[in-house]
Amino acid sequence: MPITSSAKKALRASKKKRVYNIAHRDAVSVAVKQIRKLVAAGKKAEAMKLLPKAYKELDKSAKVGFIKKNAVSRTKSRLSAAIKKIK
Repeated sequence: MPITSSAKKALRASKKKRVYNIAHRDAVSVAVKQIRKLVAAGKKAEAMKLLPKAYKELDKSAKVGFIKKNAVSRTKSRLSAAIKKIK
């Protein structure tokens, strides 16, 4: 347990950040998983409808620093490429 007052404050801050990070992680993973599941099933139209939602969640995560900007860009690119491959 923290002893100094600054360490106590740092612990409080990290607990708050953890809550936000978990929320971002869950939102991103759910959006990406839904699209990947639709791609595996071959449902192009439904996957295209969910793509803006996934982009929004990824961009929000990059904005707050949860995921790096280039990682978000790469993920978005891979999702759209996977959807384009569906015939």
